[in-house]
Amino acid sequence: MNVGMPQDVSWQGRTVHTGVWKRPVAGPRMVRRLNIDGDGQGDLQGHGGEQRAVLVYQIQSYAHWQEHFGRDDFTYGQFGENFTVDGLPDDEVCIGDRYRVGEAEFEVTQPRVTCYRVGMRLGEPELPALLVAHHRPGFYLRVLTEGEVQAGDAIVKTRTGPQAFTVAGIDALLYLPGRDPGDLRRALAIPALSPGWRQSFQELAQGEAARAEAWQGFRPLRVAAVVREAPSVLSIHLQAPDGAPLPAAEAGQYLTFRVAAAGDPPPVRSYSLSSAPGADHYRVSVKREEYGLVSRYLHRDLRPGAVLEVAAPRGDFVLAGDPSTATGPVVLASAGVGATPVMAMLHRLAAEHTVRRLWWIHVARSRAEHLFAREAHTLLARLPGAREHIFYTTEDHQDHQDGPDGHGTGEDVTGGDAPGGETAGRPARRLAAGVHHGRPTLESLAPLGLPADATAYLCGPAAFMTALRAMLTRLGLPGDRIRTELFGARDAITPGLTARPAVAPHQPPGEPGTGPLITFARSGLTVAWSPRHRSLLDLADACDVPTRWSCRTGVCHTCRTPLLSGDVEYAPDPLEPPPAGQALICCSRPRHDVVLDL
Repeated sequence: MNVGMPQDVSWQGRTVHTGVWKRPVAGPRMVRRLNIDGDGQGDLQGHGGEQRAVLVYQIQSYAHWQEHFGRDDFTYGQFGENFTVDGLPDDEVCIGDRYRVGEAEFEVTQPRVTCYRVGMRLGEPELPALLVAHHRPGFYLRVLTEGEVQAGDAIVKTRTGPQAFTVAGIDALLYLPGRDPGDLRRALAIPALSPGWRQSFQELAQGEAARAEAWQGFRPLRVAAVVREAPSVLSIHLQAPDGAPLPAAEAGQYLTFRVAAAGDPPPVRSYSLSSAPGADHYRVSVKREEYGLVSRYLHRDLRPGAVLEVAAPRGDFVLAGDPSTATGPVVLASAGVGATPVMAMLHRLAAEHTVRRLWWIHVARSRAEHLFAREAHTLLARLPGAREHIFYTTEDHQDHQDGPDGHGTGEDVTGGDAPGGETAGRPARRLAAGVHHGRPTLESLAPLGLPADATAYLCGPAAFMTALRAMLTRLGLPGDRIRTELFGARDAITPGLTARPAVAPHQPPGEPGTGPLITFARSGLTVAWSPRHRSLLDLADACDVPTRWSCRTGVCHTCRTPLLSGDVEYAPDPLEPPPAGQALICCSRPRHDVVLDL
């Protein structure tokens, strides 16, 4: 039996808070629902908790790895396990099996999570991948009956899990290629399977883990029209140069542009689609930023007929479920140009003639800067369950008793023809808009009657989304039903690393590289590659570009990142290659210039 409390460990210039250092203990220890007395985990997102209370590893696997690495220095607890056992091989133990050890009873819930820290503990960075490839991950136990356990206790099997799906088999089903849809269904039929692994298998079964892209890399699209929506916002309408239909985008997704005319190297920027998902063209709406290299060019120089390089629609900030069958209430809330993705969502709901209750909440500085005012008002007027609430932050409330109808219509300022009508359709009913003075507050939102079972979609400046999320939570909306979109880097996933002050992305320290150019599109940074970096992930870390990762050896796919252009090579090869148009940045290097959606 091995236990250990979390400690801070130096690793690659950072500090990792980890409980992977376990040491053997003598005598009985109380095994409780969440832990063994004297034991703890540093990262409760990936380890510990009720479903992962006790980690098991086999002494036979110790012998295997000693031979594989040519080592003889292993000690009990070396693999971070609580129970080092004789027997119970991963290719025989099944998810849902139950065992009695000493006074306690346990149930097998999942294989070990692939994690870089076990490799750090042994000084073998590729070990997380090898654990999967060699079918020796180890497994977690849930504590069914608390009690004392000690080294030397017999392990008595009390029940065989349904489906007879082994730990090694479940591990391979998630992490290795060639999975069988029937095996996914079998795995989902095991009640004891932990919720995290169940969710991963559900996503695989639904095909959500590898959505097909409309096209690879960047392709030219022609500017059909440039339309002024507000004093500082232009909409750009895009069509295929040959007039062919463009692939449909999901409501809420965005396009990424590479704009060679705006700088050298060509800057890359992303803008939300504001057009109806079924339209025959794309529309993005761009706010002019005083120091924005791309936005200044687009506002100053872009004309109909110009050609822009555009990557396919992507993004996860989309309406949950099928709008044609979903029934729950929806809140679409935005500030300023943040209206763009929720505008596309509103188009989708209107096209489906939804009867769902819908709250449209928009914050603008003034009526003149109210983006999509008439367009949104017209669409909302067609929906029997819609409620419209507008907050003007700088104008007098008395000037707007009639609401926003008739403003923000979209004026073509360049002579181009905007394709299609954004609000064409059946006649609208008269909709009374609630117009409020000042920013939303808890007191002004409470009377709106936002239901606790609503799904809310928020887009706007970070401060707006942070404040509104807090207010919606206070009003009873669960946090997992509040979704946000913020351009710039996504939230990082860096398990175990201790927090440190946020730093804006920057060039890496040391001599500049001379290799291919690496563009981090969300971060607005282009860096020349240097072979001193072991991977694209290492380069991103050196530049303080927020990243997502766990195993760092090409197993878990947490680091999977859209590859907007270019090509990469792998070392080591991932156990399962990513889908086309994606890269596993933890184990890849650039072959040529690349653009990553980071």
